[in-house]
Amino acid sequence: MSSATTRSAGRRCPLRHDSASAAIIVILRGLKMYGMSQAVVDLVKQGVPAFEGAVPLLSQLLKAEMAEREVRSVAYQIKAARFPAYKDLTGFDFAASEVNEAMVRTLHRGDFIDGAHNVVLIGGPGTGKTHIATALGVQAVEHHRKKVRFFATIDLVNALEQEKAQNKAGQLLERLLR
Repeated sequence: MSSATTRSAGRRCPLRHDSASAAIIVILRGLKMYGMSQAVVDLVKQGVPAFEGAVPLLSQLLKAEMAEREVRSVAYQIKAARFPAYKDLTGFDFAASEVNEAMVRTLHRGDFIDGAHNVVLIGGPGTGKTHIATALGVQAVEHHRKKVRFFATIDLVNALEQEKAQNKAGQLLERLLR
């Protein structure tokens, strides 16, 4: 058996088991299951044979839990974004629009997100602004794990005006910053 180490409550403890047990501990901590993580550390230290046999099954179950949480998280963030409809770039007809396809595809990669740059889409009705904005937002949620909130310009202006009329200016900004 190989030797691995992990941190537990600020101290190092040797694990006399293969890297699969160490991976289980990392996954449990990533899932914020600290009690179970510590129990695995203890089981590995004790060299419990039943645990050693259960490691492959436990590993598969934890991977399934991680995948399920990821799917639920993305679904929740898509719903919280309040997109008018789910759209991606595969459904956008660049040939029927005057939109610069190369620029949109560059934006779709999401580099502007890491640089904290804004994207402003301007054009008349039916030019694809909402479709592109939604596709960029969906991409940010699904592939960059970002929180997104969609606003049509008129809805945002109305919300800000309503805030101002109620002497609560800045509350929407504070919510969006959080």
